[in-house]
Amino acid sequence: MNADTYLADPETSPAGGETVRIRAHNQSVRRLGHWTASRRFDVRASRASVILELRSPRIEAGDIEISLDVDHSMVKLLVPDGAMVDHDDVRRIGRCGFVDWSGGPAAGGRLVRVVGEMRGSELRINRGGIAIVSAMLTGEYLADLRRAFRENRVSSLADVREAYREGRWTTIEDPGRSA
Repeated sequence: MNADTYLADPETSPAGGETVRIRAHNQSVRRLGHWTASRRFDVRASRASVILELRSPRIEAGDIEISLDVDHSMVKLLVPDGAMVDHDDVRRIGRCGFVDWSGGPAAGGRLVRVVGEMRGSELRINRGGIAIVSAMLTGEYLADLRRAFRENRVSSLADVREAYREGRWTTIEDPGRSA
């Protein structure tokens, strides 16, 4: 499978009001970091894996809506700690799974509404620390980390840990800027 990863440049990020279309057919697509400000997503996948990071503080306030049309695929959502995921309106055909073991919704947490259809597919939810680790376990993250150390934007792993605790960034690509 090919891996298509997108670590956004703020100038090319989709605008907040438009629907972001993600297509993955026989490939792996990852959208990590501060890649969008939009709250609406249209995901179409067949025999693929899709990872969407939705923890960026640049995403506008309000509900996030994800429309799925997936066939024999895995969709992983990296959501903020305390987010509520409503997947009741997803039509499931065949053997489909929903995995959400990494914490629970909190009162006042952001609502992520998932609608559409899954055929022989799986929807996984990662929150908080698990979402951070999931994003960190990618080659792209390690390349960004190496580049940040090389450019002296980060001087120690303690700087990285402190930035995550403060919620300043979701990947290394933007360590100095607060959202």
